[in-house]
Amino acid sequence: MKTIFITGASSGLGKATAKLFQASGWHVIATMRKPENEKELTELPNVTVLPLDVTDAAQIRRTVAEILSMHSIDVVVNNAGYGLIGPLEAFSDEQIQMQIDTNLLGVINVTRAFIPYFRKKKNGVFINITSTFGLIGYPTCSIYNATKFAVDGLSEGLAYELAQFGVKVKVVAPGGMQTDFAGRSMEGAIHEAYQNLVAKVSEGYSAEQIANYTKAEDVAQIIYNAATDKKDQLRYVAGNNAIALYADHLELTPEGQFEKIRTQFLF
Repeated sequence: MKTIFITGASSGLGKATAKLFQASGWHVIATMRKPENEKELTELPNVTVLPLDVTDAAQIRRTVAEILSMHSIDVVVNNAGYGLIGPLEAFSDEQIQMQIDTNLLGVINVTRAFIPYFRKKKNGVFINITSTFGLIGYPTCSIYNATKFAVDGLSEGLAYELAQFGVKVKVVAPGGMQTDFAGRSMEGAIHEAYQNLVAKVSEGYSAEQIANYTKAEDVAQIIYNAATDKKDQLRYVAGNNAIALYADHLELTPEGQFEKIRTQFLF
Protein backbone atom coordinates (compact mmCIF):
# COMPACT_ATOMS: atom_id res chain seq x y z
CA MET A 1 0.00 0.00 0.00
CA LYS A 2 1.37 3.41 -0.96
CA THR A 3 1.30 6.34 1.44
CA ILE A 4 0.64 10.02 0.81
CA PHE A 5 1.35 12.91 3.19
CA ILE A 6 -0.95 15.96 2.85
CA THR A 7 -0.82 19.34 4.59
CA GLY A 8 -3.93 21.46 5.12
CA ALA A 9 -6.26 18.46 4.99
CA SER A 10 -8.99 19.77 7.28
CA SER A 11 -11.22 21.13 4.51
CA GLY A 12 -11.60 22.02 0.86
CA LEU A 13 -9.07 20.62 -1.57
CA GLY A 14 -6.92 19.02 1.12
CA LYS A 15 -9.81 16.99 2.50
CA ALA A 16 -11.09 16.07 -0.97
CA THR A 17 -7.60 14.85 -1.88
CA ALA A 18 -7.31 12.79 1.31
CA LYS A 19 -10.68 11.13 0.67
CA LEU A 20 -9.87 10.34 -2.97
CA PHE A 21 -6.53 8.72 -2.20
CA GLN A 22 -8.05 6.76 0.68
CA ALA A 23 -10.84 5.49 -1.59
CA SER A 24 -8.17 4.50 -4.13
CA GLY A 25 -6.43 2.20 -1.67
CA TRP A 26 -3.71 4.49 -0.32
CA HIS A 27 -2.69 5.08 3.28
CA VAL A 28 -3.24 8.79 3.91
CA ILE A 29 -1.42 10.89 6.48
CA ALA A 30 -3.65 13.94 6.74
CA THR A 31 -2.17 16.85 8.68
CA MET A 32 -3.90 19.97 9.94
CA ARG A 33 -3.56 22.59 12.63
CA LYS A 34 -6.51 21.39 14.74
CA PRO A 35 -7.04 17.64 14.30
CA GLU A 36 -9.26 17.61 17.39
CA ASN A 37 -11.95 19.29 15.28
CA GLU A 38 -11.79 16.70 12.48
CA LYS A 39 -14.77 14.33 12.51
CA GLU A 40 -14.83 12.82 9.01
CA LEU A 41 -11.30 11.70 8.11
CA THR A 42 -10.77 10.16 11.54
CA GLU A 43 -13.56 7.67 10.79
CA LEU A 44 -11.97 6.39 7.57
CA PRO A 45 -9.73 3.31 7.49
CA ASN A 46 -6.09 3.81 6.50
CA VAL A 47 -6.20 7.52 7.35
CA THR A 48 -3.88 8.91 10.01
CA VAL A 49 -4.75 12.42 11.19
CA LEU A 50 -1.92 14.39 12.78
CA PRO A 51 -1.39 17.96 14.04
CA LEU A 52 0.84 20.19 11.94
CA ASP A 53 1.14 23.95 11.71
CA VAL A 54 3.26 24.63 8.61
CA THR A 55 4.41 27.95 10.09
CA ASP A 56 6.20 26.02 12.86
CA ALA A 57 9.50 24.82 11.38
CA ALA A 58 10.47 22.87 14.49
CA GLN A 59 7.15 21.03 14.55
CA ILE A 60 7.57 20.18 10.86
CA ARG A 61 10.98 18.61 11.52
CA ARG A 62 9.70 16.62 14.51
CA THR A 63 6.55 15.44 12.77
CA VAL A 64 8.26 14.36 9.56
CA ALA A 65 11.00 12.54 11.50
CA GLU A 66 8.38 10.69 13.51
CA ILE A 67 6.38 9.78 10.41
CA LEU A 68 9.42 8.51 8.54
CA SER A 69 10.38 6.33 11.50
CA MET A 70 7.09 4.46 11.09
CA HIS A 71 5.98 4.80 7.46
CA SER A 72 7.29 4.67 3.91
CA ILE A 73 6.13 7.83 2.12
CA ASP A 74 5.59 7.91 -1.64
CA VAL A 75 3.97 11.32 -2.27
CA VAL A 76 4.00 14.64 -0.41
CA VAL A 77 1.28 17.18 -1.19
CA ASN A 78 1.99 20.73 0.00
CA ASN A 79 -1.56 22.04 0.10
CA ALA A 80 -1.79 24.21 3.24
CA GLY A 81 -2.35 27.86 2.44
CA TYR A 82 -4.79 30.75 2.36
CA GLY A 83 -5.42 33.93 0.42
CA LEU A 84 -4.51 37.36 1.77
CA ILE A 85 -6.81 39.43 -0.41
CA GLY A 86 -6.80 43.19 -0.55
CA PRO A 87 -4.61 46.12 -1.66
CA LEU A 88 -1.01 45.91 -0.50
CA GLU A 89 -1.26 49.32 1.15
CA ALA A 90 -3.88 48.00 3.57
CA PHE A 91 -1.89 45.13 5.11
CA SER A 92 0.09 45.12 8.33
CA ASP A 93 3.58 43.68 8.65
CA GLU A 94 2.11 40.78 10.61
CA GLN A 95 -0.43 39.93 7.90
CA ILE A 96 2.21 39.93 5.18
CA GLN A 97 4.64 37.85 7.24
CA MET A 98 1.97 35.25 8.04
CA GLN A 99 1.05 34.92 4.36
CA ILE A 100 4.69 34.30 3.45
CA ASP A 101 5.24 31.96 6.41
CA THR A 102 2.23 29.83 5.49
CA ASN A 103 2.15 29.79 1.70
CA LEU A 104 5.88 29.82 0.94
CA LEU A 105 8.03 28.97 3.95
CA GLY A 106 5.61 26.19 4.90
CA VAL A 107 6.18 24.56 1.51
CA ILE A 108 9.93 25.06 1.74
CA ASN A 109 10.22 23.58 5.22
CA VAL A 110 7.99 20.56 4.62
CA THR A 111 9.84 19.85 1.38
CA ARG A 112 13.26 20.20 3.00
CA ALA A 113 12.26 17.75 5.71
CA PHE A 114 11.40 15.06 3.15
CA ILE A 115 14.17 15.61 0.57
CA PRO A 116 16.89 13.50 2.27
CA TYR A 117 14.46 10.60 2.57
CA PHE A 118 13.36 10.73 -1.09
CA ARG A 119 16.92 11.30 -2.25
CA LYS A 120 18.20 8.20 -0.47
CA LYS A 121 15.16 6.23 -1.57
CA LYS A 122 15.73 7.45 -5.16
CA ASN A 123 12.00 7.76 -5.58
CA GLY A 124 9.16 10.05 -4.53
CA VAL A 125 6.88 12.83 -5.73
CA PHE A 126 6.35 16.32 -4.36
CA ILE A 127 3.12 17.97 -5.49
CA ASN A 128 2.89 21.66 -4.64
CA ILE A 129 -0.51 23.32 -4.86
CA THR A 130 -0.26 26.81 -6.30
CA SER A 131 -2.96 28.68 -8.23
CA THR A 132 -3.60 30.32 -11.55
CA PHE A 133 -2.61 33.39 -9.53
CA GLY A 134 0.79 31.77 -9.28
CA LEU A 135 0.99 32.10 -13.06
CA ILE A 136 -0.91 35.34 -13.69
CA GLY A 137 -0.95 38.48 -11.53
CA TYR A 138 -4.26 39.94 -10.40
CA PRO A 139 -5.38 43.04 -8.45
CA THR A 140 -5.90 42.71 -4.68
CA CYS A 141 -3.85 39.51 -4.84
CA SER A 142 -0.34 40.95 -4.90
CA ILE A 143 0.97 39.23 -1.76
CA TYR A 144 -0.91 36.02 -2.56
CA ASN A 145 0.52 36.26 -6.10
CA ALA A 146 3.99 36.72 -4.66
CA THR A 147 3.80 33.55 -2.56
CA LYS A 148 2.27 31.41 -5.29
CA PHE A 149 4.64 32.67 -8.00
CA ALA A 150 7.45 31.87 -5.57
CA VAL A 151 6.21 28.32 -5.00
CA ASP A 152 6.01 27.81 -8.77
CA GLY A 153 9.59 29.00 -9.22
CA LEU A 154 10.76 26.96 -6.24
CA SER A 155 9.13 23.86 -7.72
CA GLU A 156 10.70 24.30 -11.15
CA GLY A 157 14.18 24.87 -9.75
CA LEU A 158 13.81 21.97 -7.34
CA ALA A 159 12.59 19.67 -10.11
CA TYR A 160 15.93 20.18 -11.86
CA GLU A 161 17.88 19.58 -8.65
CA LEU A 162 16.13 16.34 -7.72
CA ALA A 163 15.78 14.77 -11.17
CA GLN A 164 19.18 13.08 -10.80
CA PHE A 165 17.83 11.18 -7.79
CA GLY A 166 14.63 9.96 -9.47
CA VAL A 167 12.51 12.38 -7.42
CA LYS A 168 9.76 14.32 -9.20
CA VAL A 169 8.43 17.78 -8.33
CA LYS A 170 5.08 18.81 -9.75
CA VAL A 171 2.80 21.84 -9.52
CA VAL A 172 -0.99 21.72 -9.56
CA ALA A 173 -2.45 25.17 -10.27
CA PRO A 174 -6.22 25.35 -9.73
CA GLY A 175 -8.42 28.25 -10.68
CA GLY A 176 -11.56 29.04 -8.72
CA MET A 177 -12.95 26.12 -6.73
CA GLN A 178 -16.32 25.42 -5.14
CA THR A 179 -14.94 25.39 -1.60
CA ASP A 180 -15.22 27.75 1.34
CA PHE A 181 -11.88 29.31 0.39
CA ALA A 182 -13.48 32.67 -0.36
CA GLY A 183 -15.24 32.76 2.99
CA ARG A 184 -12.79 30.90 5.20
CA SER A 185 -9.28 31.38 3.82
CA MET A 186 -9.46 34.83 2.30
CA GLU A 187 -8.26 37.37 4.78
CA GLY A 188 -9.26 40.78 3.54
CA ALA A 189 -8.15 44.30 4.29
CA ILE A 190 -9.93 47.57 3.66
CA HIS A 191 -8.47 50.81 2.33
CA GLU A 192 -10.75 53.66 1.27
CA ALA A 193 -8.62 54.56 -1.76
CA TYR A 194 -9.29 51.16 -3.34
CA GLN A 195 -13.05 50.81 -2.79
CA ASN A 196 -13.96 50.75 -6.49
CA LEU A 197 -11.23 48.26 -7.30
CA VAL A 198 -12.19 45.92 -4.46
CA ALA A 199 -15.86 46.10 -5.46
CA LYS A 200 -14.98 45.19 -9.05
CA VAL A 201 -12.76 42.28 -8.02
CA SER A 202 -15.37 41.05 -5.53
CA GLU A 203 -17.80 40.43 -8.38
CA GLY A 204 -15.72 37.38 -9.19
CA TYR A 205 -16.37 35.95 -5.72
CA SER A 206 -20.16 36.17 -5.84
CA ALA A 207 -22.27 33.09 -5.12
CA GLU A 208 -23.24 32.99 -8.80
CA GLN A 209 -19.62 33.03 -9.94
CA ILE A 210 -18.50 30.47 -7.36
CA ALA A 211 -21.24 28.11 -8.57
CA ASN A 212 -19.41 27.97 -11.92
CA TYR A 213 -16.05 27.16 -10.36
CA THR A 214 -14.43 23.73 -10.49
CA LYS A 215 -15.32 21.25 -7.75
CA ALA A 216 -12.58 20.41 -5.28
CA GLU A 217 -13.11 16.72 -6.07
CA ASP A 218 -12.22 17.36 -9.72
CA VAL A 219 -8.99 19.10 -8.76
CA ALA A 220 -8.24 16.25 -6.34
CA GLN A 221 -8.48 13.89 -9.31
CA ILE A 222 -5.84 15.94 -11.12
CA ILE A 223 -3.62 15.66 -8.05
CA TYR A 224 -4.14 11.90 -8.11
CA ASN A 225 -3.25 11.81 -11.81
CA ALA A 226 -0.09 13.85 -11.17
CA ALA A 227 0.90 11.45 -8.38
CA THR A 228 0.39 8.30 -10.43
CA ASP A 229 0.93 9.08 -14.13
CA LYS A 230 4.73 8.60 -13.97
CA LYS A 231 5.13 11.57 -16.32
CA ASP A 232 7.90 14.15 -16.11
CA GLN A 233 5.30 16.91 -16.48
CA LEU A 234 5.93 19.92 -14.23
CA ARG A 235 2.65 21.89 -14.25
CA TYR A 236 -0.94 20.69 -14.15
CA VAL A 237 -3.38 23.55 -14.68
CA ALA A 238 -6.61 22.43 -13.00
CA GLY A 239 -10.14 23.46 -13.91
CA ASN A 240 -11.84 24.89 -16.97
CA ASN A 241 -11.50 28.53 -15.95
CA ALA A 242 -7.85 27.97 -15.02
CA ILE A 243 -7.12 26.32 -18.36
CA ALA A 244 -8.80 29.16 -20.25
CA LEU A 245 -6.88 31.82 -18.30
CA TYR A 246 -3.58 30.05 -18.76
CA ALA A 247 -4.17 29.47 -22.48
CA ASP A 248 -4.89 33.18 -22.86
CA HIS A 249 -1.73 33.93 -20.90
CA LEU A 250 0.36 31.75 -23.20
CA GLU A 251 -1.12 33.22 -26.38
CA LEU A 252 -0.38 36.82 -25.41
CA THR A 253 3.00 38.38 -24.74
CA PRO A 254 3.54 39.17 -21.04
CA GLU A 255 2.92 42.84 -21.79
CA GLY A 256 -0.21 42.00 -23.76
CA GLN A 257 -1.57 39.94 -20.87
CA PHE A 258 -0.76 42.73 -18.43
CA GLU A 259 -2.53 45.34 -20.56
CA LYS A 260 -5.60 43.13 -21.01
CA ILE A 261 -6.08 42.74 -17.25
CA ARG A 262 -5.02 46.30 -16.38
CA THR A 263 -7.66 47.91 -18.55
CA GLN A 264 -10.43 46.02 -16.73
CA PHE A 265 -9.61 47.90 -13.55
CA LEU A 266 -9.23 51.50 -14.70
CA PHE A 267 -11.80 53.85 -13.21
